Amino acid sequence: MAGHSQFKNIMHKKGKQDALRSKVFGKLAREITVAAKMGMPDPAMNPRLRLAVLAARAENMPKDNIERAIKKASGADGENYDEVRYEGRAPGGVAVIIEALTDNRNRTASEVRSFFTKAGGEMTATGAVSFMFDHIGSIEYDRKVATDDQMMEAAIEAGADDVVSNEDGHEIITSMEGFAEVSKALDAKFGEARKAKLIWRAQTTAMLDDEAGEKAMRLMSALEDNDDVQNVYANFEISDALAQKLGG
Repeated sequence: MAGHSQFKNIMHKKGKQDALRSKVFGKLAREITVAAKMGMPDPAMNPRLRLAVLAARAENMPKDNIERAIKKASGADGENYDEVRYEGRAPGGVAVIIEALTDNRNRTASEVRSFFTKAGGEMTATGAVSFMFDHIGSIEYDRKVATDDQMMEAAIEAGADDVVSNEDGHEIITSMEGFAEVSKALDAKFGEARKAKLIWRAQTTAMLDDEAGEKAMRLMSALEDNDDVQNVYANFEISDALAQKLGG
């Protein structure tokens, strides 16, 4: 299991679910507001907003919350957020990419740097580790939507780069540039995807020992818990035993 998926799963098992849902909804609302400000407030006419709304629905965010976040974009007193990417090295030397939406770059940079320092890692310059990842589009559908051959045929026809099908479902991989068009074409054929977003996927992953793995996992959790941080990606794995220990 890839490190990113694993620490996300563990994070979602910890703490009170209500508090976690509130934090997740807050981050989703921020992305919706930013997307609506950058283009039309209509998801049908704004690819980024459509994908932000799709992500919110995948997390069962109430319709009223989604509509409120869209309307907030047109308010004169609405916050202005900057998109920022941070990069760093976690304990064990593994690479980390953080995507944030912030209304105060200095505050967010200081907080992210502090998380790395406390964990025994370091924040690096932008570009120092991102070359170890591919920036791609990932679109997921449930298994029941189509057979492997049907999904492969539709995805390639839409312009996708690859399809990975297994018992969990279908994942369609696209280039960053072709992501919106492929997503729209598949939506027209199969309906709304369960997930669709641009991600950073590690080209290779390293297995950490339990000591480094626990420190790295705690760093990931601290980053994910920050209100300004939208996404965190890393290129490491941990043992099943450590995953169970941290998740328990």
